[in-house]
Amino acid sequence: MPEGDTVFHTGHTLRQALTGRVLARGELRHPRLATVDLAGRTVSGIRTYGKHLFVRFDDEVSLHNHLRLDGSWHVHPLGTRWRVPAHQVRVILANAQYEALGVRLHDMELLRTDQEDRRVAHLGPDLLDPEWSEDHARRAVEALAARPDREIGLALLDQTVMAGVGNVYKAEVCFLLRVSPWAPVSATDPEKAVKLSRDLLSRNALRYDRNTTGISDRGRRLWVYDQVRRGCLRCGGRVRVADQGTGLEVRKTWFCPRCQPSA
Repeated sequence: MPEGDTVFHTGHTLRQALTGRVLARGELRHPRLATVDLAGRTVSGIRTYGKHLFVRFDDEVSLHNHLRLDGSWHVHPLGTRWRVPAHQVRVILANAQYEALGVRLHDMELLRTDQEDRRVAHLGPDLLDPEWSEDHARRAVEALAARPDREIGLALLDQTVMAGVGNVYKAEVCFLLRVSPWAPVSATDPEKAVKLSRDLLSRNALRYDRNTTGISDRGRRLWVYDQVRRGCLRCGGRVRVADQGTGLEVRKTWFCPRCQPSA
């Protein structure tokens, strides 16, 4: 599931393969963009913000996309056989050495590079911003604490509070805070929650295997997320899973009732 660390890592991979190189092929398989040919343009940079990704070109135009729940980018040496069905490929960016495939991408659009901030202005601070500062942290803490009665699990997923936390980190942060995901924000320390969220994402920003426990053994890299069969790695008790949220916002939530008592 793409979260802030996945998008950051994707940006890093795209940056290494595309930045500074001229596109020999640049196709956008989207109804509104199908007539656009990006061939001949040079990729000038890659920017990520939370779950948003921007591919920048030398003519001050950027390709904006969002991975949502199922989007991804695949980068491989030019000529490599595709490992995904062709009908799922939405973007093809290829230079003399590498080919990048955007698969099941969402919210695709071309916009001026100086307009990128308009697409992310509604979001909270990016937890993986390379220029993260005390001001970023303060803004995130204030936004989290602004609704003290809100369930902490839902608040952590709110990208307008801070950008980057998804369902995996929601569960893991709540576990490490030793609070139920359904506990109110007022039952937690917002400053600690923000710091922990940033620390976990930063630790995994360039990893292929997400890890919040520090244990390298397969199946023991996450504390509670998807650990119903194995059980809690701290107390050995049963990990439970339940829905949290309503309507389109409902998400599965993993938790240990023993380590995370209800408020």
